[in-house]
Amino acid sequence: MSLDQDAAVIRSAARAIEGPGEYNPLVELAGAAQCVLIGEASHGTHEFYATRAHLTRRLIVDKGFRAVALEADWPDTFRVHRVVTGREYADTAEEALRDFRRFPAWMWRNTVMADFVAWLREWNRHNQNAAGIYGLDLYSMHRSIESVLDYLEKNDPVAARRARDRYGCFEHFSVEPQLYGHATVIRGKEPCEDEVVEQLLEMRRKYRELISRDGRVAKEEFFSAEQNARLVMNAERYYRAMFHGRDESWNLRDSHMFETLNELFAHLDSGNAKIVIWAHNSHLGDARATEMSARGELNVGQLVRERFGRRAYGIGFSTYSGTVTAASDWGGPAERKRVRPGLRGSYEELFHATGIPAFWLSLAEQDESTALLMNERLQRAIGVI
Repeated sequence: MSLDQDAAVIRSAARAIEGPGEYNPLVELAGAAQCVLIGEASHGTHEFYATRAHLTRRLIVDKGFRAVALEADWPDTFRVHRVVTGREYADTAEEALRDFRRFPAWMWRNTVMADFVAWLREWNRHNQNAAGIYGLDLYSMHRSIESVLDYLEKNDPVAARRARDRYGCFEHFSVEPQLYGHATVIRGKEPCEDEVVEQLLEMRRKYRELISRDGRVAKEEFFSAEQNARLVMNAERYYRAMFHGRDESWNLRDSHMFETLNELFAHLDSGNAKIVIWAHNSHLGDARATEMSARGELNVGQLVRERFGRRAYGIGFSTYSGTVTAASDWGGPAERKRVRPGLRGSYEELFHATGIPAFWLSLAEQDESTALLMNERLQRAIGVI
């Protein structure tokens, strides 16, 4: 069929978005799941962020979701978690987000995120079952080391000295984790693998002793410290894997994020909690349905669907044109850039051809539109550069 004919098929199934009420059927569909994945085609589009926050509010208020898991570093996000659950004070939501300093800071230090954090803190004040915010990513190796040491200094100074000795292995390398990977893989330096594994194992052995003091708060703080120790272990592997090939390091990163998600499920409500995930489409789509699988790559979306099946629900955003916040180089300043129109043969071109400015499609229904969308097409993916 021609593009116009294909667009007519999509148009007949599309549900135009003209106001918040248009999302009611989508909230009902997603709300029946235990794990909802909300992906985006860029890391700097206001409309994606605002819609994601709106849907998540609805899922928390109307459908009992109790955690939001971000494509963000654990220690930075856990400070936000403490603030929204009332265990740490911050004058403003912007202050709660101040630990997000690593490039690209705009991913989480933005007005939409600040509004969501302020809303969640207020909602938690008036509801017994508080909803938390957690980070899934593993780029915070040194920050996580500091967090483990801070926790142990407060709770077990003797264990803190042992941890400091183990993590001291990294002092022989640059503070840049990538250079640690280069030194161990390319230059043959002895890695710190044994030390980080032993540190995690010791913390797990001392679990009951460390949480015996302050009940629920102690469990939550131990859980955070344990996740930081596990993050250090996986980050150490990740930065070495970077020099073995993209597929190995990508798989380690997404496997870590999925492991963290599993840890959250086990920690919250004996595995019965309902969690929303915020990340890029490349992490939350199903790798098996894309060229990623041909490269030997998996992702969080695939792993979640393999575990949860129909208890997982995916939502993805994209756009034909517009603007995006991104940098010209890694570590560079945020810039407002114009998005090129969708390429010929892309999903974005097809959706644009419907003539509907904004709409959503339910892919759960087996009809002519979903059959059409099974055909291979290009898909937009904008990172931070």
